[in-house]
This record gives sequence, structure tokens and C-alpha cells, in this order.
Amino acid sequence: MKIVFMGTPDFAVGAMEALLEAGHEITLAVTQPDKARGRSGQLQAPPVKECALKHHIPVFQPRRIKTPEAMAELRKYEADVYIVAAFGQILSQEILDMPRYGCLNIHASLLPGYRGASPIQHVIIGGERETGVTIMQMDAGVDTGDMLYKKKIPIEDTDTYQSLHDKLAVLGGEAIKEALDLLQEGRLTPEKQDDAASCHAPMIEKRMGHLDFSGNAVDLDRLIRALTPWPSAYTSYHGKQLKIWRAVPVESAGAGQELSQSAPGTVLSVDRDSLLISCGQGALRVLELQLEGKKRMSARDFLLGVRLEPGELLG
Repeated sequence: MKIVFMGTPDFAVGAMEALLEAGHEITLAVTQPDKARGRSGQLQAPPVKECALKHHIPVFQPRRIKTPEAMAELRKYEADVYIVAAFGQILSQEILDMPRYGCLNIHASLLPGYRGASPIQHVIIGGERETGVTIMQMDAGVDTGDMLYKKKIPIEDTDTYQSLHDKLAVLGGEAIKEALDLLQEGRLTPEKQDDAASCHAPMIEKRMGHLDFSGNAVDLDRLIRALTPWPSAYTSYHGKQLKIWRAVPVESAGAGQELSQSAPGTVLSVDRDSLLISCGQGALRVLELQLEGKKRMSARDFLLGVRLEPGELLG
């Protein structure tokens, strides 16, 4: 099939590569404009642009996709279908109606659950046991179109945003290839979404990373994993930010009595490889962390340079 591909971040590259490997022709890659990065302010191309240039595919980077000029540019490129994966702009109905098969979106959750900008993080925060990708026929709403095809994977207890993102990027490529085969054969059956079963997955903000130890240790572990590597979860120690990169919730009955006598955020114990922090329910055994101005390191290496004692209070 001839495809106009719309996407921006790494997540979209997996699908783009999968479509090319399957023999589809991408006539145009549409992505966000280059952005200034780092202290130098040097412009950096989006991953989809880099992928397109590698494969000698024309690139279009409109600041606003819904302008008459942008839509006129899209019409120059032949396409049976538009494939959209984390593009970052909302398409107008006029654009949705351009290709023969409309616009298909690769959404990183099992719709109708977790509509919105950050489904990968929110399925971890929400304690879901499985997730996946949904191939959706786009309409004028946000993630509200008919569902066409799904693929599922389990969420492991150790999954972070990054690890789950990478798995779903691969799964998205597999799903869109399979969905296009079925589309060409006329074997895709659209399924309406049940709005009552949906939940919102809003944009992740840096402030969400602040750890409130009065909460449940299981929930805090999920938050830490969902915000790794960005924006990361954090507390404070002696006036400096302390990022928690990896921890394990402790809920044993034996620890419960001891924890009930300790204020949330209290360092309960320190051993060679970890430190145990009291929470409102349970405790967190911290295995990897980073003090402001220092590198990310294991708890063992951290404790070689920081004399942290039981009874001290974090936050």
C-alpha cells in the first residue's frame, strides 16, 4: 500500500520500519519541526525524520497541520491510507477524509482505556496487569474512533516506562502490519468504543514525581517505574533533591508492626545493598538512587559516600 506516515518520537519509528520491511511504500513522512536541545540550543531532528532520511523518504514538518498550505502539501503525495503514531498534532476532518482508507492510529493502550497523551505511564501507575496497542480508525475526537485491531502483552512487576515503551513500539509495528493485511482483504470489523469504560491518561508533568511517603509502598513503586527515565521520582535529603530510580515494595506482615510505629519517610534500616524507607502502608526498599549533583548509582555505591543512618527522615 502507499502510505503517508505521521509520527514524531522513537515510538513511531518501530512502526515505520516495520511497514517498510513489509513492502509498503511510504510516500511522505510528516513530523514535528526540529527542536532546540540542550544548553547549546542546537536543533535536533525528530526520530521519524531521521528514519525517513535514512530511507530517502520525503519529509514534511508543518508547525500546524490544519492550515490550507499544509493540506495542499499533503495532497501532492499519493496514499491509500495515512498511518499516525504519536504525531503530536490533531488532524482536521478534511485530512481524515483524504486517503481512500482514512487515517489509522497506533495507540499505545488497549482502548477504550487510557485515552490521552501518556497511556504507557498511566497503565503502570494504575496497576494494570496487561496492556497493548490498538489500531484505531481516527475520527475528529481524541482517541475516540472505532477500534480495528489489538495486540496484548503482560506488564511485568519490573517494567518501567522505558522498558514498556520499547516493547510497545515493537508491538505497534507488528499490529499495523497485520491490520493492513486484514484491511486489504476486507476482514477488519470496526468496533465502537464504550465511552463509559474509558479513562484519561493526561500529559505527564515534572511535579508528579514528588514522592509522598504517606501513601502505599506498592503505589509509590508503580509511580517510580512509570516516571523512569523522565521526569523521575524524587524526595529530598538534607535540602538536596534525591531521585529514587529503583525500589521494591515491602509488605510483609513482620515488617508491618514496625512500620506502624515509624513516620512516613523514615529510614528504617540500612544494609550493604539497600535502604528501607517507611511508607503509610508498607515500606520501600531502595536499590538505586541519585543525590543532586551526583551520578545515578546503586544503593551500595551511594552508601559508600553518604552516611545515612536509621531514624533519619527523607522529604
